[in-house]
Amino acid sequence: MGSAALYHMSKRGLKVLGLEQFSVAHDKGSSHGLSRIIRLAYHEDASYVPLLRRAFALWRELEAETDQELLTMTGCINTSLPTKDSVFDNCRLSAEEHGLQHEVLTPEQVSKRFPGYRLPPGFKALYQREGGILAPERCVAAHAAAAAARGAVIRERQAATAWRVDEASGNVLVTTERGTYRGRRLVATAGAWIPRLVPQLQALCKVERQVVAWFGDAHPAFSAEAFPVFVLHDEELGYYYGFPTHGNPGLKIGKFNHLQEEVDPDRQSREITPRDEEVMRAAVAKFFPQANGEMRHACVCVFTNTPDSHFIIDKHPEHPQVVVCSACSGHGFKFASVIGECLADLAQSGTTEHDISLHRLSRFLPRSNL
Repeated sequence: MGSAALYHMSKRGLKVLGLEQFSVAHDKGSSHGLSRIIRLAYHEDASYVPLLRRAFALWRELEAETDQELLTMTGCINTSLPTKDSVFDNCRLSAEEHGLQHEVLTPEQVSKRFPGYRLPPGFKALYQREGGILAPERCVAAHAAAAAARGAVIRERQAATAWRVDEASGNVLVTTERGTYRGRRLVATAGAWIPRLVPQLQALCKVERQVVAWFGDAHPAFSAEAFPVFVLHDEELGYYYGFPTHGNPGLKIGKFNHLQEEVDPDRQSREITPRDEEVMRAAVAKFFPQANGEMRHACVCVFTNTPDSHFIIDKHPEHPQVVVCSACSGHGFKFASVIGECLADLAQSGTTEHDISLHRLSRFLPRSNL
């Protein structure tokens, strides 16, 4: 979100500084691992769809500006349990409400069209063509490079440790280990570290260890041309998401909320355990048996979750010159291009034309102590 906000503010001719505690496109947070899903029909809430349409357009604009591929279209499959499934139903309702092209397929139809899938009898699948893969490291680097080309200054390996508003001038002073910076506005997009930068959010933002892994070989059934990204629900195993071969060989899969481990992002274990593999292999064996070979690679990231799993995109209630964005609850990266635009709007004018009512801090007050 930070690189996207930097890009949109620089695009408007604003003088802007970006502070990054690691390096641009690092692997310590929530924006690495070679692939992220983007999809239009959205079970989380139908109000996300207009934001997604704008996000798609902005990703394509960034591709054109930087002359590189960031988005690969594969289609997307959302599965349903044989019994009533609110996630599937909400996905279909959002497609119908917004006139999105989609099909509901049987397990047999899915396997015939996409041979890598083996859905059990009684399952249903919603297939939408408007789904695909974003390359997160390339996206972050592209936003940062395009911002720098417009004059933005980026300071890597320089963490913001504190900030305060100067009451006399109204300016914001941001402290790092190397000094203090002064500006008219602050956009705080610290991801899993947002509770430290905005301590009042500690009760809201819970950081969770997440693991993804790649299984099997570069089988043609799991190529991007033959295998849509997926969001899968199984009554026994839980919720999973996954990708065709993209970057690393094999099927990539992760489980939403993995082992439900709340962690400190600076102290969490990045070692892959047998239990990590077991959780993911269970779904591979059941739904994608052709990929049920060696676990070739795995990596650890984090989710930063809110109580309702929606985002935080808002001005600080006490300091309107400070804009806060984080806690995208494991499904935010696809929105980065449009959220960057929202953050630039809020920083520049205090408002945005985008509907972010679902993501306002006011829904949590006074729980956040802001």
